Amino acid sequence: MRLFDKRIISHFDHILVFLVLPLIFLSHHLINETNEILAQKQLIYFSVAAICFILVFFLPIRNNLRVIPFLYWVGILLLLAVEFFGVTKLGATRWLAIPFTNATIQPSELIKPIFLLMLGYLIYINPPKKEGYGIKEFLHFSFYILLPFILIAKEPDLGTAMVLLFVGYGVLFVIGVRWKIWAGIAIAVALASPLMYTYMIKDYQKKRITDFISDEPSYHVQQSIIAIGSGGLFGKDQEDATQTQLKFLPIATSDFIFAYFVERYGFIGAVGLIFLYLLLITHLLSHNYSIKDDYLVRAFASGVALLIFFNMSINILMVIGFAPVVGLPLPIFSYGGSSFITFIVFFAILENLLAFRYKDLYNYERKL
Repeated sequence: MRLFDKRIISHFDHILVFLVLPLIFLSHHLINETNEILAQKQLIYFSVAAICFILVFFLPIRNNLRVIPFLYWVGILLLLAVEFFGVTKLGATRWLAIPFTNATIQPSELIKPIFLLMLGYLIYINPPKKEGYGIKEFLHFSFYILLPFILIAKEPDLGTAMVLLFVGYGVLFVIGVRWKIWAGIAIAVALASPLMYTYMIKDYQKKRITDFISDEPSYHVQQSIIAIGSGGLFGKDQEDATQTQLKFLPIATSDFIFAYFVERYGFIGAVGLIFLYLLLITHLLSHNYSIKDDYLVRAFASGVALLIFFNMSINILMVIGFAPVVGLPLPIFSYGGSSFITFIVFFAILENLLAFRYKDLYNYERKL
């Protein structure tokens, strides 16, 4: 039996690659302008991500779907371990120390692809009826969505927790749930909002909300808005982008990289970047129409699309002062190893699910 059938590559999503590569090149270009040392480190992240992509792409995921629940519970155990053995940085306990090394891992990042795979697996083994999922199935899915949400929110990392919550229920919305359930949830959330604000949100998170709704934005956001405004219609040359070059703009390579991008390339550049993201999101969601009978692909592709959409939207709204500062990076664009590698792993899993969905058929034909 041949290890690789050339027909498999015909199902590889080449468009996805062509939409992601411009984001990577633009990101490296901006970071290299700001900090060459970080740019060199980013090249290392790119190399690690490329190796991860190749390794994950060739994993026999479809032949081992029953392993997914086991991986999900391993992820939950790691999140629980953070509660008891976690490493605290900047007031948040989100990391676990790797024994015999000085390195740490962040379980809330590791569980993201497992979370989407688990949701896809549950939908795959229990596809919706024509009228959508009922309350029994909805509660069953909700257990697997709410469990990591609660554990991550307790770290505290409410930004990541809320994104996972929205993504989980967003996938269910795309796949199909009866409208009466959504109406009931909307009413319940509206009634419970005061209690959630009082008892679930930490003091520093309340301060972020207070800063957001106050007449004067925080220093970070003020400098970000100045950078965006100074970019004008077409942006500035590198040496004229004083907000970034003179270090007025904080975290210009990470959380506020969108502000630096607009300072350099102006309103036209901002529209182009957002349009590129929307093309990527739309392409991922299009698998719901091109592959209607494969709920595993549909759920996972929709989850990745929603994850990119929520991270992108919150980051940009935060940078322009329309949302509280929550520390969510711009996906595949902000500097950082764990977030970038996580998204590349997402794409590798999706490409695997797409490319190998007829592998068993090819093997059967060769036997005949």
